[in-house]
Amino acid sequence: MQQAPFLPAELYGVIGWPLGQSLSPLIHNTAFQTLGRDAVYLRWEIAPERLAAFVDSFRLLRMRGCSVTIPHKVAIMPHLDDVSAPAQAAGAVNTLYWRDDLLCGENTDVTGFMTPLLACALPEDTPVLLLGAGGAARAAAAGLRAHGFSDCAVCTPSDRTHVPLAEAFGMRAVAWRDRHEVPARLIINATPLGMYGKAERETPYDFAQARTDGRTGLAYDIVYNPLRTRFLTEAETAGWRTLGGLEMFYAQADAQFFLWTGQHLPATARQALEAALLGDGKRR
Repeated sequence: MQQAPFLPAELYGVIGWPLGQSLSPLIHNTAFQTLGRDAVYLRWEIAPERLAAFVDSFRLLRMRGCSVTIPHKVAIMPHLDDVSAPAQAAGAVNTLYWRDDLLCGENTDVTGFMTPLLACALPEDTPVLLLGAGGAARAAAAGLRAHGFSDCAVCTPSDRTHVPLAEAFGMRAVAWRDRHEVPARLIINATPLGMYGKAERETPYDFAQARTDGRTGLAYDIVYNPLRTRFLTEAETAGWRTLGGLEMFYAQADAQFFLWTGQHLPATARQALEAALLGDGKRR
């Protein structure tokens, strides 16, 4: 039976509630166009009570792949046929894909977080301070543990949510007020502080108070919008190397695209992302 001309051969998308102005469609649709694939990547706002129905529709229509964001990353796991070891370790799924006839879940946030960090070639005994305990922080914790970083402390402004994460990943739970006393050489911001539209003028860490003993390290902010957060700017002023969230965001998208298509994102996808963030103002 000939396919209707208005339907793409490959259907992809992202689900969340609320979804906001995601940049994922820009990245993936630019890649599809560049590579000449008959595919489209759409946005689907799916309320939590409709998640099971969405998965049924995904199976029925044989959609090719899907990105998963808040609040569905954990709730979607029981609806899948298989969940990868990295996703199980992180306790969350951010990508749906097919393996033969099995609908599977993966967490490319782990790969996305670690890919730029490993390029910095830090020793495994580098002392780490992780700020935050949400989904991105769990992906960071899973990646750090998988790659042998064992000297890790974690804290959150709430002084509560970091305790289960610390127990799950063998980290030290630190009180928020004591975070500057941790002699870390890798400090990771996995909180929303500094994010456009939420707390852009804030930072979770004061590098002037850091217990450095005259040494500096690497400051890694997973926030990518704006590209230069207050956290990164102040770290750079204090002499620290910096790593921005754009690298993680793009790396996790590239891992998704490769999982779905067997190809890496073309350079045009990166160019479109940077133009969106630098050109017509900050976007989410």
